[in-house]
Amino acid sequence: MSAHCQLTGARPGFGNNISHSHRRTSRRFDPNIQTKRYWLPGEGRHVRLTLSAKAIKTIDAIGIEAAVARLRARGVRV
Repeated sequence: MSAHCQLTGARPGFGNNISHSHRRTSRRFDPNIQTKRYWLPGEGRHVRLTLSAKAIKTIDAIGIEAAVARLRARGVRV
C-alpha cells in the first residue's frame, strides 16, 4: 500500500535523522494511512478508500457523499 491519501493528497515527507554526534541520515515521515470501507447510500454500494487519519475525520464532518464528490471532481475513479 502506498503512503498516499486519496482525499487530502497527503504523501510522505522527507528529512534527516540527526544523531547525538550530529551525523545526518535520510528518513521518511509517512502519513497515518488507513484503508476504510464506506457505504454509499446514493449508489447502493460500498467503496474502499485509502485515507489519512485526518481525512477520516473530514469525512465524519462533511459526509461520505460530499467526500466522493470532491474525489470525482479531482478525477479520481471511485
